[in-house]
Amino acid sequence: MVPVRRSVKTIAVAAAVVLAASACGESSPGSAPGGAAGDPNAKVGVDFPRADSDFWNSYIQYVPRFAKELNVNMMDPTNSQNKVETLVANVQTLTGQGAKAIVMAPQDTGAIATTLQRLEQQKIPVVTVDTRPDNGKVYMVVRADNKAYGEKACKFLGDKLGGKGKVVEFQGALSSINGRDRSEAFASCMKQNYPGVTVFEEPTDWEGGKASAALQTRLNQHPDIKGIYMQAGGAFLAPTLQVLRSTNHLLPPDDPNHIFIVSNDGIPQELASIRKGEIDATVSQPADMYAKWALYYAKAALEGKTFQPGPTDHGSTIVDVGNGNLEDQLPAPLVTKDNVDDKALWGNQIGQ
Repeated sequence: MVPVRRSVKTIAVAAAVVLAASACGESSPGSAPGGAAGDPNAKVGVDFPRADSDFWNSYIQYVPRFAKELNVNMMDPTNSQNKVETLVANVQTLTGQGAKAIVMAPQDTGAIATTLQRLEQQKIPVVTVDTRPDNGKVYMVVRADNKAYGEKACKFLGDKLGGKGKVVEFQGALSSINGRDRSEAFASCMKQNYPGVTVFEEPTDWEGGKASAALQTRLNQHPDIKGIYMQAGGAFLAPTLQVLRSTNHLLPPDDPNHIFIVSNDGIPQELASIRKGEIDATVSQPADMYAKWALYYAKAALEGKTFQPGPTDHGSTIVDVGNGNLEDQLPAPLVTKDNVDDKALWGNQIGQ
């Protein structure tokens, strides 16, 4: 289902009563190990992960908007441009300038452990967005269920193809928990439910150029490909459509040779392509709610609040993901031609 959205006025009121009770099991203030526990006005450092994706550029637009609405004392953000060494340096700069909480979205989830350990020693709570670190302690992970992304894409394509045919899958970076979750779930679902579908797994490291080259090669080898799963529309949509146009494979949905395409992200460009019949579906990854709840939890950490696993009042569920870490798994609905115009979708609201 599409996540319930609150008005700006409601958000402002929620900020005024500062984080009253947004998840079950919240403890009394002062119980969390934040370096500035009890000081909701302490500085929050935010690092953006990259600026080469329409999805992340949308997230970047939402962050200052929600920082203002939630009255978060956000520092000038940094951007690590998909480089873990830059992320490490940016975090050091932010903490050196007085950040008492950090919001980050590490793209290489296995290489950030040392930085997380250092921040824990400094009692600086960390909220990670969209990705969950392989090792290390964080205050909260704000993320959608990425295994569900792969499963939804699998079931959509498997049903559309009637359980038979060839599918190209653009895998995200397998150094990222997101790439692994989506790839493993997609493969497991296909094997279990659609054994007659052949899947060509194409590693891309989230790079559109690699996806484009892989698709061109597969179409040359297998002109009867019937489905494509793009794990990130923000990175793969434009190059995929370009290849399909140049090879005369971009055909309307009612054409018997139409290639069914399902994506992940929910950016406005994907929604427009669904309306045009260029792609068929996407899983709407909540860029707006990522920004809102990441900042919410950063401020909650500064207040010393803690949370427990269970349902929240904003349509999500907090789960224990091990190592003492909690993850707020936000809703991510499947979008097709039937609900593409739903005004509750963030992709229909960005820029308005």
